[in-house]
Amino acid sequence: MRRNIIAAIALLLWGAGLTASAVAQQPVKLGVLNDQTGLYADLTGMGSVHAARMAVEDYGGKVLGRPIEVIFADHQNKPDIGANIARQWIETEGVNLILDIPNSAVGLAVREVTRTHDAVDINTGAATSDLSGKACSPHGVHWSFDTYGLAATIGQALVKQGGDTWFFITADYAFGHALERDTSAFVTAAGGKVVGAARHPLNTADFSSFLLQAQASKAKIVALSNAGGDTINAIKQAGEFGLGRSSDQRVAALLLQFPDTHALGLEAAQGLTASETFFWDLDDATRAWTKRFLARNGGKPPSMIHAGTYGATLHYLKAVAAAGTTDATKVVAKMKELPIDDFYTKGTVREDGRVMRPYYLLQVKKPSESRYPFDYLKLLATVPAEKAARPLSESDCPMVKPR
Repeated sequence: MRRNIIAAIALLLWGAGLTASAVAQQPVKLGVLNDQTGLYADLTGMGSVHAARMAVEDYGGKVLGRPIEVIFADHQNKPDIGANIARQWIETEGVNLILDIPNSAVGLAVREVTRTHDAVDINTGAATSDLSGKACSPHGVHWSFDTYGLAATIGQALVKQGGDTWFFITADYAFGHALERDTSAFVTAAGGKVVGAARHPLNTADFSSFLLQAQASKAKIVALSNAGGDTINAIKQAGEFGLGRSSDQRVAALLLQFPDTHALGLEAAQGLTASETFFWDLDDATRAWTKRFLARNGGKPPSMIHAGTYGATLHYLKAVAAAGTTDATKVVAKMKELPIDDFYTKGTVREDGRVMRPYYLLQVKKPSESRYPFDYLKLLATVPAEKAARPLSESDCPMVKPR
């Protein structure tokens, strides 16, 4: 009897040792979920995959003694596809972190998946401020930018410059609606007036009917509440309609990222005002990282989503090491404790999951002002993090304590 008991205990201990060894060899898996082929591919796509892998290499390739693996997939800008990929990744492939997730409708769908699973989502690609508002989660972080910060930076500035009447051309889904909503609030608060809006489907080729409505409104600001390929097409076609170059009506791209400006070229984009949280030529650190990124990304310049994906990956890995686990709730809690420190971000993760960071008001240079490759932007103003973030006293995030 005693020999049987000892043998059974030995067998259990041996099995436990095998299990611990097996767990130690399982990779910590990071999934980059984004648009690989559509209108946001230049802003996210393989650039985000390269950025995540750069961060893993810079971290050392292992955490908690386990290798780190980066995988990726294309959500095709469809919330159901994005949610299904996220669920499969977590339940069958052991993915611990989902990154990027551009397209706010997809981002919100994935947020609901990670909320009920042991996985973290760090949204570096979608903009809706609801990700740190009513859709906030103990498993989620909103990293690079949001519609509130964009609105706080560009909305108030243009009203102060005399743009006191606004017409919105808005992408008809969660992101466009949130950006129009948040910008309208700042325009109204600054003494301006919204005189109308037109909604367009995602990935629109022909903006003529929307631009004609904007012209007929006589609004001083024609605000593009869209992104990526839609913004590029709208700006090009606005020029054909005579919008943007006259003193009467000015085109404002509420989310114009650096690859968009690069795709447009200075001749078409000159004079446009933009709001970003990152641009490559900000300082020596951003220039050094961009040089490395260009070599990985076929010479294509980085967006703030790419920069954010790098920083989010690095901060997540530091939090995993500090927490001693990949448990989603514990890791996100540790992310909120640790300061963020990389070439792009010097800040913190607030209790609602929003990264606190400054926003930059930028203007696209004239061709004659550009002195070297990618010299496209000039800095007009910096909005500090406290001014660019929705006050917690106004938050509808269930995790925020009443103030």
